[in-house]
Amino acid sequence: MAEEQPPPRAFIVRVFDPEKDSHAADAVEHACEVGPSGKTSLFTHNLGDPLCRVRNSPSFLMLVAETLYPTKLIIGVIRGCIKTATCGKKPHRVDGGTCPIYTKLAYVLGLRVAPAHRRMGVALELVARMEEWFRANGAEYSYMATEKDNEASLRLFTSRCGYREFRTPTILVNPVHSHRRLPASSRHVTLLRLPVRDAELLYRRRLSTVEFFPRDIDAVLKNPLSLGTFLAVGGSGYVWPGPDKFLSDPPESWAVVSVWDSDRVFRLELRGVATWKKRFAKMTRLADRIFPFLKLPSVPDLFHPFGFYFLYGFGGEGERAPDLVRALCGHAHNMARDGGCRLVAAEVAASEPLRSGIPHWKRLSCAEDLWCVKRLAEEYSDGEVGDWTKAPPGPSIFVDPREV
Repeated sequence: MAEEQPPPRAFIVRVFDPEKDSHAADAVEHACEVGPSGKTSLFTHNLGDPLCRVRNSPSFLMLVAETLYPTKLIIGVIRGCIKTATCGKKPHRVDGGTCPIYTKLAYVLGLRVAPAHRRMGVALELVARMEEWFRANGAEYSYMATEKDNEASLRLFTSRCGYREFRTPTILVNPVHSHRRLPASSRHVTLLRLPVRDAELLYRRRLSTVEFFPRDIDAVLKNPLSLGTFLAVGGSGYVWPGPDKFLSDPPESWAVVSVWDSDRVFRLELRGVATWKKRFAKMTRLADRIFPFLKLPSVPDLFHPFGFYFLYGFGGEGERAPDLVRALCGHAHNMARDGGCRLVAAEVAASEPLRSGIPHWKRLSCAEDLWCVKRLAEEYSDGEVGDWTKAPPGPSIFVDPREV
């Protein structure tokens, strides 16, 4: 008896065509983001651009899964991008310090399969085809981010695709209120906006050995979505001396952070929220507008499409560094308020030394983020780091705002 052949695959995976696939890809996104009845769900508005979350990366691709019969229908999507980033550090041969070890790193995001077409191998095939593109373009590692309680995603990537749990960063989210945050006292803190070139040099010399630091940090800082890099220094009247003098003789305490305008990339919306909660939130905003001098903690309108600013590139030294980070976050809050955004967000390592200085609401934040990683290359580009997937976590990570 002839061996029974598996049924032919009922779908193909191909490259996304923005001219003819955008509407259908959006339909898949919408179908996947509708939460269960009575449950709150977070909906993403891509502002008419399905590539919005990868378009700013150095190299990117979007694939779609399409049925072959009885009609052609897009039933799944996936996005991926590639960059060169830090995976470790090694001793510097000249000054006795350390220098970064770089690797070509791929990132998988935006995997969606229409509910009616799940358990058909669509997600597995999308990931496999994306990894083929990663390998063809020289990527040595691939990683993805999900929530710890997303069992379906974890089962797919860790059990079937060979990824392993790697890092557990925390997403810290703070609301933007109607009132302005009080500026840091001029007697205690000096806030400065750094020139892009100076910010690049500061980051390369102080943060380049942090995991996931992008080698093309200059491209990140020069991107129009990057609204500036800001330095806070303890004391009043501090004058920026330039990166060389600053690094050779730094202040006793200092902190730095950059701001990214995610509002021009995509917007979010909370759906399925009880009516009484919406009314309560509206009352808090009304009270904040009527009595701004009271500095009441109001709940922003998250029930219609809203934007947010993302803070990245946290760094600093000294005993007062967390307090200086808090001052920088206050400045970012005022920027977001003036820009019409409703949230300020950041993502840091669980053991980030500056984490205590980042204001956030626990109810809005997520302590359950999980990054999983997979080695794609057969050989290692640098023997100093070995297999990065087995490396212990460092105190900090650098979250690239282009991949938020």
